[in-house]
Amino acid sequence: MKSITRRKFVAASAVLASGPLITTGLFARQSPSERLRLGFIGVGKMNSGHLGHFLGQKDTQVVAVCDVDTKRRVHAQKTVESRYADAKKSGAFKGCAAYIDFRELIARKDIDAVVIATPDHWHTIPAIEAIKAGKDVYCEKPLTLTIGEAKLLIDAVRKYDRVFQVGSQQRSESNFRLACELVRSGKIGKLEAVYANVAGPSKPCDLPEEPMEEGLDWDRWLGPAPKRPYNSVLAPRGVHNHFPNWRNYREYSGGMMTDWGAHHFDIAQWGLGADESGPVEIIPPSDPSTGTGLKFIYANGVPLIHATEYAPGKAVDGIVFVGAKGRIQVNRGKISADPESILKTPTEEISVKLYKSAGHQRDWLDCIKSRKRPICDVEVGARSVTVCHLGNIGYWTGQKFKWDPKAWKFVDASKEVEGWYDRERRGEWQLPTL
Repeated sequence: MKSITRRKFVAASAVLASGPLITTGLFARQSPSERLRLGFIGVGKMNSGHLGHFLGQKDTQVVAVCDVDTKRRVHAQKTVESRYADAKKSGAFKGCAAYIDFRELIARKDIDAVVIATPDHWHTIPAIEAIKAGKDVYCEKPLTLTIGEAKLLIDAVRKYDRVFQVGSQQRSESNFRLACELVRSGKIGKLEAVYANVAGPSKPCDLPEEPMEEGLDWDRWLGPAPKRPYNSVLAPRGVHNHFPNWRNYREYSGGMMTDWGAHHFDIAQWGLGADESGPVEIIPPSDPSTGTGLKFIYANGVPLIHATEYAPGKAVDGIVFVGAKGRIQVNRGKISADPESILKTPTEEISVKLYKSAGHQRDWLDCIKSRKRPICDVEVGARSVTVCHLGNIGYWTGQKFKWDPKAWKFVDASKEVEGWYDRERRGEWQLPTL
């Protein structure tokens, strides 16, 4: 009871000192240990979905939002206040702060955890600052822009002992878990190959200049990325008119290799039992410009192949695990096997049982309370996005190279390959020290 009392005092003092007073009538009967106070960094399409979800949870209270776009920032703030107002007899609520600078949100002592859904080049810096400030974090995938950032995030989470969920939510879907349990239980025989179908890597940004969007702090949107003129493809005008396409450009993302790779390569890693390791060799196709055909070779000799077909005329729909005695193909809402009897394996005959999540967001909240690692812990996400980055490096350089997943370093690689381990950052936006 003493710790709860102290927490109440700190939270109340922080709110009075650094932000608008939180209206407590709606939540007064719940103790802080039962209600997690959340801040949202980046409130575009993805985080709008998360915002709606967490607003519907009885054990969370959204107290702050942050975005460099005024329209999105104000829209998110109004969404929160309107939702909470509807639940009050008075029909009024003013308790959600709105910030343009994520550092102001993170500085609030009354915030327990943050949800980050910015463009990829803006994941690592606010995530580490939040971790250092004692916040737990839900960060969208792909986790990082570089391999170096992935390793640093693991180090940060472990040093500050935070609960960190990466938004590769396929891990929380039953069909993906079943596929990986069957594979790892040997139900398709010795694993011979894994195929994953995602589109190709990103390219250097070549978009022309357009008139600036009103209310957007473009310099802050760019942040650590190179300075360049505004284009609406990167940051669309309006609130939520469509998904932006910054994913296609190397300065901000790794293309579909990281966007969908953070889903499908992640499941491949799960099925391979490689959540704490990764491939040891990367072999690009003879013509890297095709953006398909690259192979990741694992220490056990099993290849993970980036491909659209697993056999002539046989399309890869999501991920395909091929074994000596059968095959399993899995995607969202779909799972099939050859022979079909594999999917009828009795539960008691499945020897490997994997983490069963109650839902990706709920799993994060439950783990914040229990202090256990969630289903897509920071290392899981870091290892999976590193597979994506290694694939991009193979396509970008056209070079075959080796990787040491234990030491997190290239082995006898060219300077060009090694140069992609991390990138330079602009101005004040450098990686935080731990």
